[in-house]
Amino acid sequence: MTSSTEQLQDILGHSFTDEALLVQALRHASTTDQRTHSNERLEFLGDRVLGLSMAEMLYAQFPDEEEGELARRFAGLTSRDTLARVADGIGLMDYAHTQAVDAETSARSHASVVADTMEAVLGALYLDAGLDVAAAFIQGHWGELVDEDISPPKDAKTGLQEWAQARALGLPKYTIVSREGPDHAPVFTIRADVKNYGSKEGTGSSRRLAEQDAATQLLAELEKHL
Repeated sequence: MTSSTEQLQDILGHSFTDEALLVQALRHASTTDQRTHSNERLEFLGDRVLGLSMAEMLYAQFPDEEEGELARRFAGLTSRDTLARVADGIGLMDYAHTQAVDAETSARSHASVVADTMEAVLGALYLDAGLDVAAAFIQGHWGELVDEDISPPKDAKTGLQEWAQARALGLPKYTIVSREGPDHAPVFTIRADVKNYGSKEGTGSSRRLAEQDAATQLLAELEKHL
């Protein structure tokens, strides 16, 4: 970590009774041999804390909207990109403990790692101080984003599938090229193919993330030649 957790607690607006919770929330799985010592469990919890708090916020703020409209807002506001935006806004990764990786891999995985860390911090806030404190942080840092009416992003695999189907090319194919690294920090390489139009490889810490990365690169290449 490059700064003390005391500074981060000031940013979060909460002084932790159990500071170990915050330390764990900042510990990426790549830095420990025991996944239960990383921030993954807190990430799981924080995802639910954000979901409940955001659902309540939207329910109160938009009393005339139907379920589908609320669901669209919810999807955008709880997306990986929005989580990363909030985390970057408070400089969260200045305090995180992650394994050094090459620049290309870092750029690809940045939003995912940052979003996961943000969720873990929300989980830590909830365990240390309860839902009211966690919800107050969410209200303070997501409030302006609610007013922006952020739409849910279309993921790259969906975009690539729609591109291929619009041209009657069938579904894209995803193939595992390799799986490297230790069990606690694997790196998958996946190849995405659109028949007769090309292929691209992507990497990620899970098969799903690697498929998204491959789809992103292939879709960008295909759209260059429209």
